[in-house]
Formats: sequence, structure tokens, C-alpha cells
Amino acid sequence: MFKKTNIYLLALLISLSLLPLNSIAAENTQTAISSVQKPNEVPVEVKALLLRLDQINSMDKSGLNTTEKKTLRTEVRGIKSKLKATGNGGIYLSGGAVIIIIILLIILL
Repeated sequence: MFKKTNIYLLALLISLSLLPLNSIAAENTQTAISSVQKPNEVPVEVKALLLRLDQINSMDKSGLNTTEKKTLRTEVRGIKSKLKATGNGGIYLSGGAVIIIIILLIILL
């Protein structure tokens, strides 16, 4: 019983000693990211694509034939896919990675 309490105390001390390091690291990366990239700036290519989408949406499509409508639809789909490609990116995790993370958390905690 005495050995178990020693192990728990050691784990508690290690976790408490690492906690401030994580918070300092998070603050440093956040300032580094904010200094490199400004969120309000929109690239010229993205502005041009959005302008073209607005032009297509404001068109009167009732006078167009089916082939012209089809070409407009394919153009809109292409523009939307380009806009998605130039997005923020994000972090993608596979299902296996999520399961491994959950298992590790259960084991460690």
C-alpha cells in the first residue's frame, strides 16, 4: 500500500511540474502564429474567385440554354473546389489515430 501512494505522489508531482511548461509553450506558439499571418488579409486570387461567383449568381439564367447552364455549373464547382483548397487547412485525424489517442488517455489516466 505504501508503494502505491508513492507512485501516485510521484505521478502527481510530475504532472504538476509539466503543467506550466505546456501553458508557456502554447502562449509562445500563438504569438508566433499571429505575427506571421494576418487573418484579415485575403489573397488576390481568392478575391477574384469570389467576384466571379458573385457575377455568376447575379446573372439572369433564364435565357441560357442547357449547355451554357452546364458550363456555368462546372465553373462554379471548380471555383468552389479551388476556394476549399485555399482554405485554412485544419488538422485531420484518422479514425485509427483517434482510437489510439483515446486508448492512451484511458491507460495513462
